[in-house]
Amino acid sequence: MPAIALRMRGEAATGRREGPKGQMPGVKKQPVRAARPVPIKRRDRERTRQEILDIAFEEFAENGLSGGNTDAIAARANITKRLIFYYFNSKEELFTAVLEMAYAEMRAAEEDLHLEALEPEAAVRRLAEFTFDFHQAHPQFVRLVSIENIHRGRHMAISRRLKEMTQPSISQIAKVLERGAACGAIRPGIDPVELHMTLNALSFFAVANRHTFEAQFAFDMSSPKARAQRRAEIADLLWRCVRGDWTAAV
Repeated sequence: MPAIALRMRGEAATGRREGPKGQMPGVKKQPVRAARPVPIKRRDRERTRQEILDIAFEEFAENGLSGGNTDAIAARANITKRLIFYYFNSKEELFTAVLEMAYAEMRAAEEDLHLEALEPEAAVRRLAEFTFDFHQAHPQFVRLVSIENIHRGRHMAISRRLKEMTQPSISQIAKVLERGAACGAIRPGIDPVELHMTLNALSFFAVANRHTFEAQFAFDMSSPKARAQRRAEIADLLWRCVRGDWTAAV
């Protein structure tokens, strides 16, 4: 029997006719829906960079530059290690960026002291108390600076940003000294860099050398009472060092 006759017999039996390419005319062809694109989570560049810096700061402060692990940093930030190097190129550059961030925090806080609004003695004491408090509140900063000194300051030496940060700080001290010398409250000729160094040496020691000093001399440096006493003594020492009626012991 011819094929067309067989097809017509089948259509008569079923009551349906096939459409083009075997499609039944009673069945409506459903349009093919395009798959919805999977939403891509885009990380904010600055937020990601800052997160890497914050985690790297803790990693380097705890384990040093040599012991700091970029795999650990990437894992904590929930990113790939490749992304760390995308932002910072190398572990050394990441460490330098961490130093810049840490010092920027301290310098920003120094600018909020507004020493120019205080009388010379109050300004000197405020500076001393702030420096002591900052080091006490940021022991990881002290550790990071100690680590950079182990590396002979090579990262700071090549950082233009770190060098620029020192200028406002020294300038602020210089203005206090000049103003105090003009009214006779502070003796003239004091180098602001020398004074900055003296103050930081006193404050830094109370954190950086606390453990060894306590172990040797059984001297409490950690309690609130001990810290308050040390804070007041450093402020007194700095003021005695600069006051106008100060005379060196013969």
